[in-house]
Amino acid sequence: MPPKHIPERNGAAWRWAPIAVMVAAVAAAYANAVGAGFQFDDWNVIVDEPRVQSVAAWWASLPAIRPLLKLSYACNNSLGFGPAGFHLLNIAIHAINSVLAFLLLTRLALRENVGSQERVDNRVQAVALLGALLFALHPVQTEAVTYISGRSSSLAALFSMASILAWIDGRARGRTWLIGLSAALFAAGLLVKETSAVVPLALFLWESGNPQQAEPKLLSRIPWIHCLVLGLAAVIAISSSTYRHLFNTSFQARGVGANLLTQVDAISYLLGQLVRFDRLNADPALKVVTTWTAALAIESGALLLLLILGVILVRRRPVVSFGILWFFLWLAPTNSFIPRLDVVNDRQLYLAILGPAWIVAWLLGSRLPTLRGPRLALAITLVLSLGVATYHRNQVYANEIVFWEDVARKAPHNGRAFNNLGYAYALAGRRDDAEIAFRQALTLDPGDVRTAVNLRLLLEGGLTVRPGPP
Repeated sequence: MPPKHIPERNGAAWRWAPIAVMVAAVAAAYANAVGAGFQFDDWNVIVDEPRVQSVAAWWASLPAIRPLLKLSYACNNSLGFGPAGFHLLNIAIHAINSVLAFLLLTRLALRENVGSQERVDNRVQAVALLGALLFALHPVQTEAVTYISGRSSSLAALFSMASILAWIDGRARGRTWLIGLSAALFAAGLLVKETSAVVPLALFLWESGNPQQAEPKLLSRIPWIHCLVLGLAAVIAISSSTYRHLFNTSFQARGVGANLLTQVDAISYLLGQLVRFDRLNADPALKVVTTWTAALAIESGALLLLLILGVILVRRRPVVSFGILWFFLWLAPTNSFIPRLDVVNDRQLYLAILGPAWIVAWLLGSRLPTLRGPRLALAITLVLSLGVATYHRNQVYANEIVFWEDVARKAPHNGRAFNNLGYAYALAGRRDDAEIAFRQALTLDPGDVRTAVNLRLLLEGGLTVRPGPP
């Protein structure tokens, strides 16, 4: 007899139906993203970057940091189709990630035995599908999908989740080759973006909450082969002059103490992004925090209590613990010790959001044989609302003027936003609007040399072509 968790009534069609739903939902929500243009960092890392204009140019540039990410850009440029080609690939990556999220949550739901044994099939499918849809359709994901340069987050997530799934299945089935594949996928993720480095910790988290191991030994939970890959990657990074320069620049931005204070505020901001769709912002320009305040103390206490709760519940309620710790785990590379020039960006939530999505799905679907009645209505309403919000959020990326108008409206303290808005106005021939925007940028940041130069060029009639990214 087949395992109880595999539905027999509809065979393969039943198993493939949720995947079809996932792909269709992503395609519908991001249908209007295909027509969006290049934005912000796109000009610097894609349009005006000679090393990604063709596969041959990419090959000649090696060795380089993030080579697989740059290879994807080179392939897009070689195939043509302009921005639309880049957007189509970004959407395809997100659709694959949404399916991987569904598969991961399915294994998590099965492990926690969500529902009564005789009806576990329906409930596992429902809970996993709902959690994956929340991950796929939340509008905060647009920065990693519709914003072309956000591909670094989504492509790294693809390899990271595939690595985790290969590990889970390899351990469950005793297949050594799957463990090896998991390590290879992990290495690929590191070649896309350094944030993939937390994969070994994600595997440790999975093993720590596995109820099938009553008292798992610490050493048995450590993915040693992944730790070896990570160690080799660290040696390569340390020996790279490019990485050394990036680390030096990063730590010159602010001290570790100031960065930790700043990131308390940043993580609280990101938590708010999960429910405040009205303030989604591609360049929020949060301020650096250097001193304690009452508000910051409250935020620190709340985050610390949440983190402690996640640790305490690892064995008692692993279903909740996984969601909490997964969230903090995937924010750790960007929102902890290492300073970043930009304090926070929405795309940092790309994989982290799967934790809260899982908790919401579990709360809605874990106490009924299937989602039905008021909970079903709430789940459908939530999914549709997120999809509609994502569709509308994509419109912000239509062109540079719309993009920077949205940023400036939501972050009126952001001088860079007004400079870039002025630049976009100037290229569109809106000279008066450009001058107003440049002067506002200088009011916010009088020492910004780039804005001063842009304003002078505008007044002299020289700001007519794009010499480089704004």
